[in-house]
Formats: sequence, C-alpha cells, structure tokens
Amino acid sequence: MLNNLTGWHFLIILVIVLLLFGAPKLPALARSLGQSMKIFKSEIRSDEPAETKSAPGTDSAPGVDAPDPTTKP
Repeated sequence: MLNNLTGWHFLIILVIVLLLFGAPKLPALARSLGQSMKIFKSEIRSDEPAETKSAPGTDSAPGVDAPDPTTKP
C-alpha cells in the first residue's frame, strides 16, 4: 500500500499538515506525541518483569537453579 509513495508524496502530505494545523502548533503537537511515546514505552517496560516471573504452582523451588533448556548438555 505504501510502496508507491515517493518523496513528493511525503512533501505534499507535509504541506497539507502545515495548512491544517499551522506552523505555530506543530512543535506542541510533536512534543505531545513524544511525551505520549515516552509514557507508552515506560508502561511497556514496567509490564515486562511481571511476564517473566514464573507462574504460581510450578515445581521449581526458590533458590534452586534449573538447567537452561536452550543449551545442549
């Protein structure tokens, strides 16, 4: 779908965005988008440790190192 877009297409889209939002509002728009991405990334990072914890009811005892299944003996 986006394979046929060239530099001219992006330039035209940029001009349309400038006309719609105006030049003074674009830095604020970019700033809010950056802050949103920063919050999104921090939320994803805070959720990762919860997913890597072992599920309750597993047979491994705490403090006992289990062999790594990805390595061959």
